[in-house]
Amino acid sequence: MTENNGVENGDGFSRQEKLDAGLKPFTLVKYFSFSALGVILIFTLFLSWIISNHARNVMLKQSEDYSLLLAGNLNQQVFRRFVLPAVVRYGRIALRNPEQFDYLDRIVSGLVQGLAIDSVTIYDSSENVISYSTVPELVGVRNKGGIEYEKALGGVANSRFIYSGSILSLLSAQANVSCQLKTFIPFRQVKEDGEAGESIMGVIEIVKDLSKDYNTILNLQSRIILVSSGVMTVLFIVLRTIVSRAGRIIEKRTLERLKLEEQLNNAERLAQLGTMVATVSHEIKSPLGIVRSTAEILKKRILKVAPGNENLAQIIVDETNRLNNIVTEFLDFARPQKLKMEKRDLHEILERAIGFVQPLADQGNVVMQIALYPKPLTRVVDEGMLYRVFLNVLINGIQAMPEGGTLKVTTDLTANHKARISFSDTGSGMSAEKTAQIFQPFFTDKHKGTGLGLAIVRNCVERHNGEVLVDSKENEGSTFTIILP
Repeated sequence: MTENNGVENGDGFSRQEKLDAGLKPFTLVKYFSFSALGVILIFTLFLSWIISNHARNVMLKQSEDYSLLLAGNLNQQVFRRFVLPAVVRYGRIALRNPEQFDYLDRIVSGLVQGLAIDSVTIYDSSENVISYSTVPELVGVRNKGGIEYEKALGGVANSRFIYSGSILSLLSAQANVSCQLKTFIPFRQVKEDGEAGESIMGVIEIVKDLSKDYNTILNLQSRIILVSSGVMTVLFIVLRTIVSRAGRIIEKRTLERLKLEEQLNNAERLAQLGTMVATVSHEIKSPLGIVRSTAEILKKRILKVAPGNENLAQIIVDETNRLNNIVTEFLDFARPQKLKMEKRDLHEILERAIGFVQPLADQGNVVMQIALYPKPLTRVVDEGMLYRVFLNVLINGIQAMPEGGTLKVTTDLTANHKARISFSDTGSGMSAEKTAQIFQPFFTDKHKGTGLGLAIVRNCVERHNGEVLVDSKENEGSTFTIILP
């Protein structure tokens, strides 16, 4: 069915345009709300990332400070417990001597035992070669120190983190997450007062495994991001629900306001039309009655004086009848009669109207197909007004098929037990633009007629708290449906 949504309401704007204009402020608010929510979501995720990243940096900085402290203590202990005794006993340091190597290894292993240290490596100061390591395979390896070795040899302690994996690695069944901290300090002589001397004897490298702590940080980051995303998702769903419901309420109220405006406009037009019609009908009806009576008397006299010419007087009678019907239509539309509501079977009223138009249908080669609901459709209605409604729609359907066709009339009940009367013709149909205007007063595409027929139909049906629906397509016919409560 096609509703009358595209009709202009006297101010140059259609109902749809007015509806869009009424909803525009709310649409802007809706877009702003969702945009603000998106910005908050991005900001929250960014802030969560900064917080978790700061926590990671703090933890790693603490680990670095601890490694530097450990390396300094290792420097003190190795110098005091190994270098000095070895020099006294052997005259010089020679780690190629297994006895000296084992002695140093026992000291270092004892110092790092239980401290979660992966390895301790000592580089020579004269060349980039590993003189000692708790990992035997590394002893004697050259050029492994890199830039960190060069910095430490220059007297600058430094550290380097080696990462593997990220938050995405946690999604894998076999997460490959690792983190190592390598700390390089210059291996200095130690003075009697415990202070480090200026002479650098080599470079000490301590490797500490931080994979467990790094994995904990990644888990923290992922939890913060997941919780933030979850909270924002819930907020989005709640906001969407509220906005959708508010949109429906505002659209409903806007439509109600537009309907009230249309009814007010129609009431104003009807009031003006009623005043005009009352004046015009008063001035026209009496002369029309005199003209008709005079024409009938003239017809009788012509029949006696000049038989065969009485048709001239009959033309005057017919035209005055047509003018009288037009004036009556204006009066019915402008000043509707008071409803006389009584219980009536809609089928009886409909069959009476069908019986009246049957000769007109036969004359136009229109086949009437009637399919009525098996039970009576009893409603409280104004019988005379509803009869005119059915008559008007039936005549329109027959006139829509000048070459003949089929006019199908059906009655049934809707899902909420309203009476539904449908009139379907096989005529030429109407375009969407025309369909949107057919209920407007004075709109017609016929050579004769006031254009008030369907306007009166809708007015009468609405006075019964019903509605008229139209479904029409060009070259496929039209269906008018009247629904009564």
